[in-house]
Amino acid sequence: MPIRTDLWKVAATPQPLPEAQLASERQLEDMIVAAPRLLSDEWMLIGRQEDTGFGGRIDLLAIAPDGALVLIELKRDKTPRDVVAQSLDYASWVEKLRPEDIAAIYGRFAPGRNLGEDFQQRFGLALDEDSLNESHQIIIVSAALDASTERIVAYLSERDIPINVLCFQVFANGSEQLISRTWLLDPVKTQVSAATKQDGPKEPWNGEFYHSFGTYSGERSWDDAVKYGFICGGGDIWYSRTLQLLNPGDRVWAKIPGAGFVGVGRVTGRAQRYRDFMVTTPEGEVPFSTVERHGHYHQQYADDEEKSEYFVPVHWLQTIPASQAIQEIGMFGNQNTVCKPTTPKWRSTVERLKAHFPGFDTP
Repeated sequence: MPIRTDLWKVAATPQPLPEAQLASERQLEDMIVAAPRLLSDEWMLIGRQEDTGFGGRIDLLAIAPDGALVLIELKRDKTPRDVVAQSLDYASWVEKLRPEDIAAIYGRFAPGRNLGEDFQQRFGLALDEDSLNESHQIIIVSAALDASTERIVAYLSERDIPINVLCFQVFANGSEQLISRTWLLDPVKTQVSAATKQDGPKEPWNGEFYHSFGTYSGERSWDDAVKYGFICGGGDIWYSRTLQLLNPGDRVWAKIPGAGFVGVGRVTGRAQRYRDFMVTTPEGEVPFSTVERHGHYHQQYADDEEKSEYFVPVHWLQTIPASQAIQEIGMFGNQNTVCKPTTPKWRSTVERLKAHFPGFDTP
């Protein structure tokens, strides 16, 4: 059924806020450009009203921390079929953008700025040209969601097309207006679909999970992960969300970006917040926040559900020091904290890693 949100004013006798309307959907676009976090905390806007060259303009273009592009199309007054078809049409243009095209788009959006430098400042990561635009998401922004759009988007998503709808509603609160934001589908599914939908041939997932163990800025320590048995991600929900994919018994291969693969292990529990994560020490089980460690793990966000670091307990089958990380030409890499790759490169990578980590299948 179409998404609807109700807001109530807190009082002894709660009062519902009446629904209102923006003057135009262009106003919503202007608001998003002025405050991009209204759209998402996870992306960086890089383009607006870009001419596709075949009779249309994309409303907004953003980039995710893994270099994936995010096509954002406002519904405006288009019919459901029109907005979805147009979004798919524009996505075929986005898919073919080269690094130099993307840099030029950003140059028009932010004259005098450098995409690589701003990406580094925004995400704390170097922009890897090889992973830039390996995948993309389609986001439809709508002031109201009808049943037809919901059915079409759900159908495409179930077939692993990375598409979602972000629905905004406006409410009157006296002379002020308030705006709410609701996703149609769980964003983790869209993020995972985009992460696994890379260029080239596809094949069934081989059941092996990939983990990117980011160590930048001293936030995480591989030595800590080995000693206490975990993988982790946080600082933003984009980095922690995909940890939800893991269940006890799953096998995961850990890679330090820029270094190489450093371990393989079995998951022993579900994702837990920093303040809840317990580890085993000679003195018994204690909160991770109390043990001696090398990383910071975004401890300043311990009480923030979205920015908190999240941990997944792992029984390591075999690990090696970061200084001995395995990285060979053609091996798989991705900035998503966890993903389920469906490329032949991942199957080949796992087979090669098994030779380097002969303990991969120990009890």
